Amino acid sequence: MERQRRVGVPRGARRSLSPRAVAPARLAGQLPSGAVATVAKIGDLAAEAGLRRIHVLAWRDLDDIEAGGSELHADRVARLWAEAGIDVTMRTSFSAGSPSVAVRSGYRVIRRGGRYMVFPRAVLAELAGGHGARDGLVEIWNGMPFLSPVWAHRPRTAWVHQPHTELWDRVLPRGRAAAGRVFERDLAPRLYRSTPVVTLSESVRRQLVDAFRLRPERVHVVPPGIDDRFVPNPRARDPEPLLVAVGRLTSAKQFDRVIRAVARLREHAPARLVIAGSGTEKDRLASLVSALDAEAWCELAGHVDDAALASLYQRAWVLVSASSAEGWGMTITEAAACGTPAVVSDIPGHADAVSDGETGHLAARDGDFVDALARIINDPAHRARLGDAARARASSLTWERTAHDTLAVLAGEVRRPTR
Repeated sequence: MERQRRVGVPRGARRSLSPRAVAPARLAGQLPSGAVATVAKIGDLAAEAGLRRIHVLAWRDLDDIEAGGSELHADRVARLWAEAGIDVTMRTSFSAGSPSVAVRSGYRVIRRGGRYMVFPRAVLAELAGGHGARDGLVEIWNGMPFLSPVWAHRPRTAWVHQPHTELWDRVLPRGRAAAGRVFERDLAPRLYRSTPVVTLSESVRRQLVDAFRLRPERVHVVPPGIDDRFVPNPRARDPEPLLVAVGRLTSAKQFDRVIRAVARLREHAPARLVIAGSGTEKDRLASLVSALDAEAWCELAGHVDDAALASLYQRAWVLVSASSAEGWGMTITEAAACGTPAVVSDIPGHADAVSDGETGHLAARDGDFVDALARIINDPAHRARLGDAARARASSLTWERTAHDTLAVLAGEVRRPTR
């Protein structure tokens, strides 16, 4: 199959690894490639390791109005662990309209503390036994860590979906952004070099090893799964070119870049764009649509439910993302499971979710987006090849596998001898 070279990137440049970015050895509990993960296997692994009660510390949970891929990932893993018989408690920040204590899909959620106070309050609750006894601890390091290596005994692990790097400047004032960036990159990683870390993609793993100077053998890649509702429906495909972009409407997702690219594309090929999601950038994006006189071909659909999202993927000719930072890009593989290829920004995370030239295209510059979209729209055979390959690759991504291999990292700490 033809493989396209990425514009502006020397051949092989993205694939060259630093000497330290050596892949970690497979853990004893992880399944071999091609093996099928099941809830029963998750339960067996937990029982063997003595992991009956696991606490998960997270900045926010799935019911938060700003929840995204990180929260979806945590929910899917937690519910499968609970289904396997593990007593799971997730501690997060307060979420407006949600009870402070609830049970979701078999696991307990405790929501206390604001966006900043959740960190010290969660730590103090753990130290005081306020969440109950635990056999293992998971910390989700989402920009600001809970510093579990300082206060929590093993077994514990940290999940890091992506370094925040420039995202600090997008969400905080300059002074606090600079402090957050220094703390995340220079100070906190020193505490985590002996902590097993789970991330979603090999390209982000290289970032963590090189930028955070984490020990390469302690950083493990476990890709996210895909919900069963995302399946192909060839009869649903729109007769005219439909492009879909999905996510929270924030500056980091760069939906304005997508809109401008499609506006340029329409000079050469007819296409409509639907953007699904809600967020703080809605008004600014609406103004851009108006300024470009794009109301006839660009729809800001707002939040859509699960069924409508699956339908959008099935109808779309291409999934588009211009995000500036991702740990993976779950919308990419959700669309892929529906047989829809993707054109996405060439960043870590995306570089693993899309096999360039095989399941979609990576775009380094604005012109690359336009060129890749035009080729897919105008070449039915190429579009079909990409869609078939995307669906085949997505078929290997299950949440059962994600939950099993993520648990295996924690279980590996039980087996690891203490010094």
